[in-house]
Amino acid sequence: MQTTPERAEGTDPDEGHRRPAGFLSAPRLSAAAQEMFDGDVAGEGYVMELTRVWAHDPALQPRLGDLLGGATETAGLSLRQRAVLVTATASTIRDPYCGLAWGRRLADETSADVAAGLLRGDDAALDPADQALARWARRAAGRPHETTAADVDDLRQAGFDDAQILGITVYVAGRIAFSTVNAALGARPDPELLAAAPPQVRDAVAAYTAAP
Repeated sequence: MQTTPERAEGTDPDEGHRRPAGFLSAPRLSAAAQEMFDGDVAGEGYVMELTRVWAHDPALQPRLGDLLGGATETAGLSLRQRAVLVTATASTIRDPYCGLAWGRRLADETSADVAAGLLRGDDAALDPADQALARWARRAAGRPHETTAADVDDLRQAGFDDAQILGITVYVAGRIAFSTVNAALGARPDPELLAAAPPQVRDAVAAYTAAP
């Protein structure tokens, strides 16, 4: 039987739907919201603050998820490649939530030092294709109106065709949208997320979050 947030060991029985959601009030408990909470508990062991934000309209996050899934399929992105794109994007827009979550995933796929390096802007430990992905994510996230044909050629030289480049770019833009909603509405990294991230990743995220 799947554990629900109300029954999860060590959690407040009302955690899923009675705690505030960032700057928003607690979401109304609906069947769709409960399904979101159950998914968090099954996957993470707790209900994430960002989930409580999105639970105010449980239909919205899956729609964004469909876009990201379609972009992933078009680009043929592996989990490691997605982690590279998200961590590079998160550090560029100074998003601590996705930096911690996806920095941990990248650490699992590579190492904590590699993930921390990418979060700090050092791509030297990545292979050439992943370096190209990181460069593009930073340009698309930080200076989208300043990209050039040469920047796109950088991805082609790394082995990506034009359809894949479109998918990669849509994926980065979708992740920016997700991060923007979370940050603007006050969703902050959960204590459990901080505890689960490798120390190197936590330190790297703290450095860019504190930067002026």
